Amino acid sequence: MRLLMLNWRDPANPLSGGAERVTLAYLSELAKRGHDVWWFANEFAGSKPGETLEGVKIVRGGGRGTSIFAARRWYRSQPKFDLVMDQHHGIPWFAPWWCGARVISYVHEVLGPIWTSFYPWPLSTVGRWQENATHWLYRKTPFWTACESTADGLRQHGVRQITILRYGVHTQALDGLPPKPLVAPLRLITVSRLAPNKRIHHAVQTVAALKARGVSSHLTIVGGGETRPLIEATINECGVGDSVRLSGPITEAEKDLLLRESHFLLHPSQREGWGLNVIEANAMGTPAAVYPVAGLIESTLNNRTGIVARAETPESLAERIMEALAKPDEYQQWRRQAWDRAKTMHWDHILPLAADWLESVAQGEPHQNGPIPLA
Repeated sequence: MRLLMLNWRDPANPLSGGAERVTLAYLSELAKRGHDVWWFANEFAGSKPGETLEGVKIVRGGGRGTSIFAARRWYRSQPKFDLVMDQHHGIPWFAPWWCGARVISYVHEVLGPIWTSFYPWPLSTVGRWQENATHWLYRKTPFWTACESTADGLRQHGVRQITILRYGVHTQALDGLPPKPLVAPLRLITVSRLAPNKRIHHAVQTVAALKARGVSSHLTIVGGGETRPLIEATINECGVGDSVRLSGPITEAEKDLLLRESHFLLHPSQREGWGLNVIEANAMGTPAAVYPVAGLIESTLNNRTGIVARAETPESLAERIMEALAKPDEYQQWRRQAWDRAKTMHWDHILPLAADWLESVAQGEPHQNGPIPLA
């Protein structure tokens, strides 16, 4: 079968992130099965017109505001596709109205308040209105997402048919769970693109809140991005320069080691499609401490695989960590339960289910409305 993914970014794009990682995992699995798999994406500085990554044929054309037209021109020169996957990142590709093939929409998250992180008023308001209107326009198109929070948001905007398919991770869970007493100084970590919606400066403020309560901690911030100056300014304002390290991007092996050594992964994002780094941390025997937002309240099971703050504030996150310090035995239970759950979410378990389902969609079989159970 011929399958096409439309996504603004591809894995080689310097701005690519978790969305592109999981997209490539799904598509490469389909390519391994012998399907003819394509991915159309925007051009970027220094990009090639096309290349092949893990068996997936990448084609690039146009940029912001023009790549839809480039995709349409390229599409007309192609043999018919069996399935077109229209991936939304705030703005979709409007494929159902020009591709003439079977279409499914792929959404990682309903952006909602994230619009305000990237755009000032009134552009942020226009963005939110446009997103709501787009979902209503697509209401008869089947959707595919990773968590119930996103599915609920889509339903509120009129979408009728949504399949929920969990993300997987490449991180191999530890063979055994080594001891890690929950004692100060606490070792904390964030692993994220440094983007406005990730609110990594809140993690710095959490360190300051713990310090004010007499708890010493050290935070390692892994990743790069445009909010690094804000984070550096927050470190200076909070007076925690000796307690925070910005590592920048690192290798997967280095990341796994840091996750393994940390007591908690902090995740103060505005919302997530799921939270891949949560499961990666869990695989290393490290629970997460997260904000109570869409996506993260599902990747982290409160008081089972980690802790969820009561409010979206550094003080609330610090308060939950303080409570955990008073219950070291429960912390060890969270570690084990997080580790056990992460084993079930390796790509080896999820990709066969995902590929089976996408093949059935391409063949026109009835969609599953709701979650696809993990084997």
